[in-house]
Amino acid sequence: MRVIALMVATWCCCLIFSEEGGNKVRVTPRETDELLANPGMGWQTFHRFANEDENLAGLPSTCAYFRFYWRDLEPAEGKIDFAKLDSLLARARKAGQKLAFRIMCAGTTQDYLYVPQWLKDKGCRGFEYRRRGQGPKHWVPDMDDPIFQEAHFRLIRELGNRYDGHPDLDLVDIGSVGLWGEWHMSGTGVELPRLETRLAIIDAYCRAFPQTPKVMLIGDEEGMKHAIRQGCGWRADCLGDMGGFSKTWNHMEHFYPQQIRRTGAEEAWKKAPVAFETCWDMRKWKREGWDIRYIFDYALNYHVSYLNNKSAPIPAGTRGEVERLLRHMGYRLVLRQLEHEATLKPGSPLALDMIWENVGVAPPYRDYLLAFRLTEKASQRQRIFTTETSIKGWLPGEVKVTESLRLPLNLPAGRYELALAIVEPDTHRPAIRLAIAGRAADGWYPLSQVEIASD
Repeated sequence: MRVIALMVATWCCCLIFSEEGGNKVRVTPRETDELLANPGMGWQTFHRFANEDENLAGLPSTCAYFRFYWRDLEPAEGKIDFAKLDSLLARARKAGQKLAFRIMCAGTTQDYLYVPQWLKDKGCRGFEYRRRGQGPKHWVPDMDDPIFQEAHFRLIRELGNRYDGHPDLDLVDIGSVGLWGEWHMSGTGVELPRLETRLAIIDAYCRAFPQTPKVMLIGDEEGMKHAIRQGCGWRADCLGDMGGFSKTWNHMEHFYPQQIRRTGAEEAWKKAPVAFETCWDMRKWKREGWDIRYIFDYALNYHVSYLNNKSAPIPAGTRGEVERLLRHMGYRLVLRQLEHEATLKPGSPLALDMIWENVGVAPPYRDYLLAFRLTEKASQRQRIFTTETSIKGWLPGEVKVTESLRLPLNLPAGRYELALAIVEPDTHRPAIRLAIAGRAADGWYPLSQVEIASD
């Protein structure tokens, strides 16, 4: 059967075809290589926001990552500083980002306490330590102590009550345990809490934040196993270590692959994110002559969704590698083809057959919905159809989707523009940028035209 090109839709950079006598329109959008700012993935800023981070240098970022010592979140017992967190969430929204955070109970600066003074005053047991036997003394609570558990589990629970499902919260990094919340006390002589306590802390986060994606640092083998079984993803804070600590050992060759196998985390990326933080930052990589493409490909092979370079400068000559990473990490959705009938009557179904492809390395982890819009060309009247089809869990590769939109019986005859968007489930506003040409200023993608015939 001969195929006739009806029109070249330069405004969408698509070709629209109709099979002669078949009343079919086929749209094949043009894929683009632009850098996309999409939620739930990407280049994280660190303790600053995209609109104030000069080191972003024009790179897209939709996630601002912060870490908090407990003492700074709850300086007085029962008085959580919600205003601090509310302000950060609002600033993230203003910058076009969402917030990710970790809570910490121990550190290595000049401070003695990283937990609230009132916790120690209540009689909570604890341990003094020096990092590698040098520098000032610090104090970490004994997390097996019921006093700690009652207070800290309450903190986690109240944070979840207020912020789980918040539209500006992107990710919770399960911390609390160990130096900087990294689930180790290396160089201190202090043991981690009992396994029962560690698992209870993970469970507390999972109960408090059931709607929010969660990651846990890779270090605690039994804790990681438990977190993965609870549907969490994982995080590693030393991407790029190619021998910075030892000539015979490094994280990327001698720890991460083995720990992922030991913890059964190989398939965790299909349900929850993988996040990396640079060891030192990229400037160290370049000074040492380490292969930056190899390091980024390593992260991509583990299906990375987030990378945090600590908001440090991107070294000269490496921008191309960063952009290449950003075009592959996380999810990247391409509409390959859409077919529908060219002419319909009011009240009839508009069947849409689509072929999508996720050309990224990970799926979206949140529910964003497919939506369609018909705009009458003469009057500009619009009708929006939000479907129940979520992109959550679309793994890399091809996805076939069929939708049927029931046209209203009172739909006036005329020519209509058909546009597509992926929208937030609550507000129905366009939320996801696609790797195709033709995005309009309002976030919709005009694709084709439909003729509504009179009865």
